[in-house]
Amino acid sequence: MAQYLEFRDAKCKDCYKCLRECPVKAIDVESHQARIIEDRCILCGHCTLICPQNAKVVHSEVSEVKRLIANGEKVVASVAPSFISSFEQEDFLAMRLALIRLGFVDAQETAIGAQAVTEEYRRLLQEGTMKNFITSACPAACRLIQEYYPKALPFLAPVDSPMVAHAKIIKKQIPEAHIVFIGPCIAKKREGSECGMVDNVLTFEDLKCWFDEADIHLKEMARIPSMTQHESVNLSKLYPISHGIIKAFDVLPEGYEYMSVDGHDRCIDALDNIEYLDHVFIELNICKDACVNGPCSLVQSGGSIKATSDVRDYVNREKNVLHESVAPHYDIDIKAEYPRLRNKSITPTERDLQEILHKTGKFSKEDELDCGACGYETCRQKAWAVFNGYSEIEICMPYMRQRAESLSYEIIKASPEGIIVLDSDMNIVEINDKGCELLGIDDPNVKGYPASKFFNPTDFVLALTRKRHTESKQQFIVATKKYINLSVNYLEGQNVLFGIMQDVTEAVNYEKQINQVKMDTLATTDAVIKKQMRVAQEIASLLGETTAETKVALLKLKHQLSEEK
Repeated sequence: MAQYLEFRDAKCKDCYKCLRECPVKAIDVESHQARIIEDRCILCGHCTLICPQNAKVVHSEVSEVKRLIANGEKVVASVAPSFISSFEQEDFLAMRLALIRLGFVDAQETAIGAQAVTEEYRRLLQEGTMKNFITSACPAACRLIQEYYPKALPFLAPVDSPMVAHAKIIKKQIPEAHIVFIGPCIAKKREGSECGMVDNVLTFEDLKCWFDEADIHLKEMARIPSMTQHESVNLSKLYPISHGIIKAFDVLPEGYEYMSVDGHDRCIDALDNIEYLDHVFIELNICKDACVNGPCSLVQSGGSIKATSDVRDYVNREKNVLHESVAPHYDIDIKAEYPRLRNKSITPTERDLQEILHKTGKFSKEDELDCGACGYETCRQKAWAVFNGYSEIEICMPYMRQRAESLSYEIIKASPEGIIVLDSDMNIVEINDKGCELLGIDDPNVKGYPASKFFNPTDFVLALTRKRHTESKQQFIVATKKYINLSVNYLEGQNVLFGIMQDVTEAVNYEKQINQVKMDTLATTDAVIKKQMRVAQEIASLLGETTAETKVALLKLKHQLSEEK
């Protein structure tokens, strides 16, 4: 399957805005990355406009067109009439000359095909056989009906779009021509690929980039009035504005009520109620304000209102010169069939839905908040997406928040450490049971109270002032006679202070006991040493006296023995 629209991975920021805004929920979110579900996407391009990160990429076919031109093929451009507003032109001549300079053999306005479509609409309306009549000019609207509103298929006009009708006209004129459609619509890319008549589709954004690359400036090119090239006014140049198809009829066929519906939300509302309508002609455009506000139009000052005015002025200038509006006859068949299309989505059973809902804590109807934060309008739609693999269970904001808060609460509550959170005014925001125990707080409604009522918050004030982590060891808590090690972290994003208190009372007391034992041991040792010194001195004294007496006795004995000789 061709890839017409995709996402830049690095820029997808998990916001789900594209999913919330997608009219057919053709967005798959997997591992926090959004993807286009090709067989569900109607290529309305709305996601490209509302993505805050500009993460959507529209596939460009410029290189393929350049290759055709380089190979010498006869390439003819069919340019959507909204070029007037996107490129701020007064007529088609400058655009035609610029495209020829790029290498196209010719360039024509798609409004030529729109004129043929208008005439086929007129014929069908005059027949009056259709209960209601829905225009087929918008390929995104046609795809919406084919895939999601089969009940409206009998009312969809069996007529080619102006692009396909014009391609058939060009092929009749130049059978060997390669046709390139240029417009503001992404859905035309798929229609061009599937119809077999259009070789490539470029957006106005593609064309502007090509003009810039080739240094072509439309405003600097000579402007020669081109209305005289036609014999009559082509009111179908009004197709790109709201009510433009209706205004393309010089006289509205009788028997129908004519109304224009634009914007995907209003289109869906009309299709939801189509069976209640009777003989209503509905000009259906997925884009708000129609094609002049297409996803790949070039935004100019004044927006879609100014763009609408520019297109009207373009046709009015032609009216002033030509006056008549007689449609030429092209001998081509522009009848079309729009078959029912089916995507790969599977409809889950009620049991399947309930199993998924239960996994996100939804056990009753009251639990289904239908908040839309996940991108789906209801919890059951989200469950359908999970069943089909288009979403993940975890993408449920209330459930994940409740789970995170519950998990955080249980972790904090069960923590063996004391945990306390203070705001910048030193008021208690949160405290767990252990924290209350350490600080001697027995009030269950302590949140919001000043911390100074229970302990000295100096360390918290320092952490707030310095905007950094602080620590204090063996801080004594008077109320509980406990010692704590306090670690305080400043959480800048929340402007709060997060404190962790470790009870070190036993360690401190043990250390004191060890110190006391050491002191007692030292004292005992000192006493023993002193006693031993006294004993030693006494022994020494006694030994000294005995030695002296022995010496005297021995000397006397020696003297006596000497005399006896």
